[in-house]
Formats: sequence, C-alpha cells, structure tokens
Amino acid sequence: MWKLKIAEDGPWLSTLNNHIGRQHWEFDRDSGTPEEVGQVEKVRQEFKKNRFRVKQSADMLMRMQLTKENPHGEIPERVEVKEGEEITEEAVTTTLRRAISFYSSIQAHDGHWPSESAGPLFFIQPLVIALYVTGGLNAVLSSEHQKEIKRYLYNHQNEDGGWGLHIEGESTMFGSALSYIALRLLGEGTEDGEDMAIARGRQWILDHGGLQAIPSWGKFWVSVLGIYEWSGCNPMPPEFWLLPKIFPIHPGTYTSYR
Repeated sequence: MWKLKIAEDGPWLSTLNNHIGRQHWEFDRDSGTPEEVGQVEKVRQEFKKNRFRVKQSADMLMRMQLTKENPHGEIPERVEVKEGEEITEEAVTTTLRRAISFYSSIQAHDGHWPSESAGPLFFIQPLVIALYVTGGLNAVLSSEHQKEIKRYLYNHQNEDGGWGLHIEGESTMFGSALSYIALRLLGEGTEDGEDMAIARGRQWILDHGGLQAIPSWGKFWVSVLGIYEWSGCNPMPPEFWLLPKIFPIHPGTYTSYR
C-alpha cells in the first residue's frame, strides 16, 4: 500500500530546515488493513470509470491518508443561500468553520498542504526516457513505481487514443508520442492496455503525421533515445542567448512544446 512520507530524511539528501515541505510516496506491501486496501481499490476504480468526465484525481489517496492522521471533528454541512436571501452571521460562521475543518483535515504534520503536480503530460515521460538511456530504469524505479506510472498514463489517455499536453487537453503529437514511448519503455507490448490502448495510441500517432510532426522539444527527446535522426532537429545557435531578452527571438521567450 502506498504511503505519503512527509519531511523525512533519505540517502544523499541535505537540508537546512528539517526537510519541511518535502513529500514523496513510498510503497509498503505489508501496510494497510484489508479494509483500507479495498477502499483504495474502490477509489481507483471509481476514478477510472469516470476518467473521461472528471480528469483530475483530486489527490484522493493523499486525502484519505491525511484525514486519518489528522483527528478532527465532523465537518459542518454546507450552507445554501438562495438568491435574494439575507446572509446571516450564523451562515458565515458555519461556512468558515466548514472551511477551517476541511483544510485542517488535509494538512501535513510539518504545517504544509501537500498536493500533486500531475497535470502536465510531459514530466514523467522524459524521466522514463532518460533513465532508460542511462540504464537506470529498473534501479531507480521499483516495479510498483513503474506500475503506477503506467496506470497514470493509461488513465489519462483520451478517447481518440492520443494524449494531450496536459490531462485536460486534446490530443497532441507531443503528448501522444512521449506517452506512447514511455509505456513501451516500461514494458508494454504493441497490443497491451485495456481496449487496445497501446495500439490506439500508435494509430493516433500514425494518423497525424508520425514523429516528424512532433515539436522541437519532442524531437530532442526521441533523438536522445536514438529513434530519430539528429539532423531532423532544428538547430538553435547558442549565440541567441546573448541577445537582450526584449528581442522576440530570444530563446527564453520560446514555447517549443506547443
């Protein structure tokens, strides 16, 4: 069962503030009661079933853990005020108590509020590529981590078979190619995934121009992987960085992932 670790030390780490704000997930196959494991699986299945309608996970697994760790009273019921109705002091007080109770229930013990950064679909894929190229994929990512990365990518595949730039976005070549490649590097076969997910992803890429249609940032990563010629990448003269930033062609103004 996965557990969110807060402000804990680890190998090769140093800190000047006792790791305040540090958060990372750790898997312990022996933790959790059968009821807790069943509850986690139920939440997973509910998200999967509704993933095309509600694409944000709302940090449900994290909230489940923190609400158990934070003893708190019952959160007051929501106050509904109809249009034209006078807002009473009691209604305001109840609403404030509701907000304070809720946020107190999901606060970490070091004082910060943890959250995920899982919207962009171009963070984890380059990591997988880099670890594969350097030979550290299985050394850095445990089998459970790889399993969750694959679950994440499958859950955020669009209905048309592609992947977006972010989890709410329409399919793009950048998101689709990198997500497809990451899944294949993690061991998924050409016909794997529910409803032929891998095959549908590959078909979306082929139907939209293949890797030649991927933006420059994507061309860089597939060239690093060795499946695209470096000659196909648009070179960027390094002298451009010496230009004043007010120049429109300064590299710092580029959004090459679009």
